[in-house]
Amino acid sequence: MMNLNKFASRTELDQQFAEQVAQLLTQAINEKGQASIAVSGGSTPKGFFQALSKKVLEWSKVTITLADERWVDVNSVESNTRLVKEHLLQNNAAKAQFFELKVSSQLDEKTLAHLNAQADKTLLPFDVVILGMGEDGHTASLFPCSEQIERALSLDNQQKLMAITPKTAPHQRITFTLAALLTSSHIFLHICGDNKQQVLTQALANKDTLAMPVRAFLHHPSVLIQVMWAK
Repeated sequence: MMNLNKFASRTELDQQFAEQVAQLLTQAINEKGQASIAVSGGSTPKGFFQALSKKVLEWSKVTITLADERWVDVNSVESNTRLVKEHLLQNNAAKAQFFELKVSSQLDEKTLAHLNAQADKTLLPFDVVILGMGEDGHTASLFPCSEQIERALSLDNQQKLMAITPKTAPHQRITFTLAALLTSSHIFLHICGDNKQQVLTQALANKDTLAMPVRAFLHHPSVLIQVMWAK
């Protein structure tokens, strides 16, 4: 299920979205003493990250992670970890805990086993998940072109994190699986621009999730996805 929220400008979206997420994190802290959030990379969330970082809440009780990451050096311009550190883990949010995905030079079975165990222990179920969307309909690193996509989209998959190798995008990736992301109490799809609106329209017109993995969220029968869009 999907609910489309349109904003007059990206600045308005960033500010209102940051306020909403801050309230959800505060609610989770009040209910269970801690909160977890998975965010996505790219250029779209930079303004939102900066707005959220200034919100007043008990950031020391919040754990932030990424929905996915490219397996590149954390100092690379391609690194989502670098993006989060530079734009979100600032100001008040500097007190938050950060669950890093890029923890070793090799994305091997030992690394995956360690990250899966730690994610189960410290993150899941998520309180908030914020996804992006590529023009091919991928979200997180759930790429339609990858050989691993069927397993990554399977709700029977017990792995929370998987290695993904897209054929149409650079770098090996690590991503949370569909089943892990769907544990979240609140899931958002954050997109901007006319092109992404067209991709969204295409995704809503068909339910073939292997062709456009974002459809697994948008067409889910019982999970409400809040789409946050501005031109």
